Formats: sequence, structure tokens, C-alpha cells
Amino acid sequence: MSTAWLVTGAGGQLGGDLLAALAGRPDDAVTGVTRAELDLTDEAAVRTAVRDWLAAARRSGHDPVLVNAAAYTAVDAAETDEDTAALVNGAAPGWLAEELAGRGRLVHVSTDYVFDGTASRPYGVDDEPAPRTAYGRTKLAGERAVAAAGGDAVVVRTAWVYATHGSNFVRTMLRLAAEGPPEVRVVDDQTGSPTWSRDLAHGLVRAALAPARGLLHATGTGTTTWFGLARLVFELAGADPQRVVPTTTADFPRPAPRPAWSVLDPASWLAAGLDPLPPWPDSLRACTAELLARAPR
Repeated sequence: MSTAWLVTGAGGQLGGDLLAALAGRPDDAVTGVTRAELDLTDEAAVRTAVRDWLAAARRSGHDPVLVNAAAYTAVDAAETDEDTAALVNGAAPGWLAEELAGRGRLVHVSTDYVFDGTASRPYGVDDEPAPRTAYGRTKLAGERAVAAAGGDAVVVRTAWVYATHGSNFVRTMLRLAAEGPPEVRVVDDQTGSPTWSRDLAHGLVRAALAPARGLLHATGTGTTTWFGLARLVFELAGADPQRVVPTTTADFPRPAPRPAWSVLDPASWLAAGLDPLPPWPDSLRACTAELLARAPR
């Protein structure tokens, strides 16, 4: 049977790539809503929107799947605006899950920030969360709200997401590579798995159509530091990677502490029968090639 998709956060990096991925499914009905179109701090509006969409899906005979790609992702701002972050990241996923319970499937996107970042091995889905930031606390609350609703749902944690659009680390490094400052200082004591949102979007669609439930981890394959990622971006841009010099997190104090270790174990993803996301260097090459091809000459 064909599927009716509702993508929240459709104006964001991941949301945009989800809509692009779903455009390749012509028999499905795809609806995307942006932050401006659906205020996730408004419980009544959220519940009404989901009920109306579910009713339309039933009338058209489609199986309903909602992918929640919306989030309050301003990590530093959340430290002083935790109430808003708690609504968007914590309460709203629960409202979505409650409305879908027994009526449709939910795929909810979460984050490595639910962990404290002090591990010495990849975090598994059974490891105890210990968030150190408002962002992490509110995202963990969202995971728990989804689980408490008891419906057909899967929560996918990811990390270090970048895209060909929007504001992100890779695009910033490409800009700096082109602008030519003699030195770009990047932290070399935070380790993670860069994840192209296009890869993640296709993976989420596959996860939505699989029987998996509960928690899954999905990131680009392999690990590096922000410094290592930046150096490869410069190299791919034809700039001198030696312009990127390593520094420490302590040299860049932020309101919200960044995890030193953001590596997620993909065992749960693979056990669900899902293909691993591509190696991060391969995806970075594809993404930067596309961005460079668009750049004015």
C-alpha cells in the first residue's frame, strides 16, 4: 500500500532532504510543514494538525507515517530558553506520538547530546543517557515522551549533521577556505561521525518502512574530529589544509558544553536490517563537490 508522509521541520536541513528523498516515491502522498506553518509550542495546533492529516490519509487509503525532523537546535540559546526548548524538543514529540498511537507510525529524530560525551567507546542504545545541556535534557525528554505514548514509533539518534543548504560547519569551512584567512583554528579534542543529511534522510525513509521500533543510532560511518573534518573540506576545496590548525575546546568556551565524544554505535541500526550510512569521507566528497559546482565563478 502507498504511504502518506507528514514531515515536520520541513524548512530545515534534514526536513528539506527528507522531502527530496520522498519526491522519488510518486505513489505516496507527501506533506511537509515548516516551523512557520506549525507551531510546535502550541499543543492544540499540533494535535489538530495531526488529526486532520490522519483523517485525510484514511480517506485516501494511505498508510500514515510522520517523520519528526523539527527541533529546537540552538544549543547555546537553549541554556537560557529551556522552557521553549522543552516544548519543542520534549513535549511536542509526545503530543505527536499520542495522536499517532494506534493510528500511524512515528519516526522521531534525536541526538548524541543525550549522552555526557565522556565515553571511550561508541554509545549503544542501552547506555544510560546523562545529558549535560538544556538541549540534551529536552531531547531526552522527547525520547521518553515518545516511548510513553506506546505507539508504533522509532527514535533515531544521530550526530554532526551537515547539508548542502542551511547554516552548518561544512559550509562555513568552505566559505573560509575560499575567503583565504591565513589560519583557521578548529577544535581537535571532540570526536564524532559527520553525517550528511541526505544520507540520513534516505536512511530515515528506509527505517520508517521497516518493522523496527524503539531506539536506533544512525550516523555516517567512521569517526574524526572537527579539525580532521575541516582539513578534508579545505583539501577538497583546493585550499591548503595546513591553514587549518588544531586547538582545544577550552579555547572556545560556549554557554553549553560540547560533548568530547559523540560516536554512536550503529549495531541497533544494522540489527534492524538497515544498510549502514556511507563512510563520512565519501559523503563529504559528494556534498562538497555539489556545493563547489554551485559556487559563482
